Amino acid sequence: MLHGHKAEPLHLCHRLDKETTGVMVLAWEREVARQVQELFRTRQVAKKYWAITVRVPVPPAGVVDIPIIEKEVQGQQQHYKMALSPGYRMEDGKIVRARSNRNAHMAVTQYRVLSSTLSSALVELQPITGIKHQLRVHLSFGLDCPILGDHKYSNWTQLAPQKLSLGTLKKLGLHQAKARHIPLHLHAHQLILPALGSRKEELDLVCKPPRYFVCSLRRLDLEMPSQDQNGDDKAGPVRAQ
Repeated sequence: MLHGHKAEPLHLCHRLDKETTGVMVLAWEREVARQVQELFRTRQVAKKYWAITVRVPVPPAGVVDIPIIEKEVQGQQQHYKMALSPGYRMEDGKIVRARSNRNAHMAVTQYRVLSSTLSSALVELQPITGIKHQLRVHLSFGLDCPILGDHKYSNWTQLAPQKLSLGTLKKLGLHQAKARHIPLHLHAHQLILPALGSRKEELDLVCKPPRYFVCSLRRLDLEMPSQDQNGDDKAGPVRAQ
């Protein structure tokens, strides 16, 4: 929490999706909150997320630069989801430019695999833009690697629990019927705020993942990153929390 007077109510400086865990910034003073909100609005805050994915992104590091649009999904249960709106499409075996949709939003996500097995990965995500459900959509529909516990974006046409392989279910100690209870494994690991007001240095905020996230890493044989002296994440064995 940013400094202020404890007698005043806390003011929220930004938001996380309700299923996402991790760093939250609050301020005592309304003016400080307004200034921090402006930093988020103008993309001056560096963000790093961790996600456990079903399957492994290929290539193991890169940038997903595909616009996103909200669409209505037709079917037995009509509902809305965020979807990709790419600028190109395949036609008769050739890549042709698609007509742009004015309702689509530019969405850019940088990613890299921190640890992986044959069937799952721990992925670091740095959103360059901030579109609703951007990370979930880019992973699921852009890289074909949905986030573990992302029941909404693991299937386009249905609202149904995420379907997992028998190997993954065995490692997690679950039956498919219980998969609906798996929480979303998306964690806001780090925020870096630039210098603000009397504070001359940037503010580096880090939040450890919740117990269930660490437990899933261990069960899936994925390694937890540990920071070296230069602040870079390096994978290492998962330790009990």
